[in-house]
Amino acid sequence: MSTELEKIYEGILDGNTKQVLEYVEAALTAKVSPAEILNKGMIAAMGEVGRLFEEGEYFVPEMLIAARAMQKGLEILKPYLSDEDVQSPGKVVIGTVKGDLHDIGKNLVAMMLEGSGGFEVVDLGTDVSPEKFVTAVKESGAKVLALSSLLTTTMPNMKTTIDALVAAGVRDQVKIMVGGAPITQAYADQIGADGFAEDANRAVAKAKELMLA
Repeated sequence: MSTELEKIYEGILDGNTKQVLEYVEAALTAKVSPAEILNKGMIAAMGEVGRLFEEGEYFVPEMLIAARAMQKGLEILKPYLSDEDVQSPGKVVIGTVKGDLHDIGKNLVAMMLEGSGGFEVVDLGTDVSPEKFVTAVKESGAKVLALSSLLTTTMPNMKTTIDALVAAGVRDQVKIMVGGAPITQAYADQIGADGFAEDANRAVAKAKELMLA
């Protein structure tokens, strides 16, 4: 691995955005291929972040800082990436359901899906209406829809969103993954979701699983 890639990798692990930006630029100047920067520098680093989280060495703040550093580096890299460079497993629409303005968990899942999983992510933000989710699924052609809720009072809007997808005739076109502090596997089963992930790292694995289902 080149020095530039090592520095990008280390910078992401440390959440050092300045270092990541500096060495993404340096790698491009040194004619390191954009695909190599993405795969060996960024995605590999986020995979290691996920592993460290699983082993209890990293916690949510470390994951969030690392993901933000990766995302900033990706903003510089994206214009140089061709469709051939990005071998995405698919597209995911994500958002926090109507009435819920919490976004830290949702943002972390979105960043991990993009950074560690290589997914193309359509982030609708917070307080997203069922109708907006339906439109996004139709227009994006996404194979996975990720719904987030942090409040017990907004949890029912996950079911409302699923019902809206059924009514619009697009429920069979997309796999639905749910998550958030009050959400459980039992609740996911109850509302007819296809999957549940209790944290951002597991969300990446679950999204990959659902893509193949």
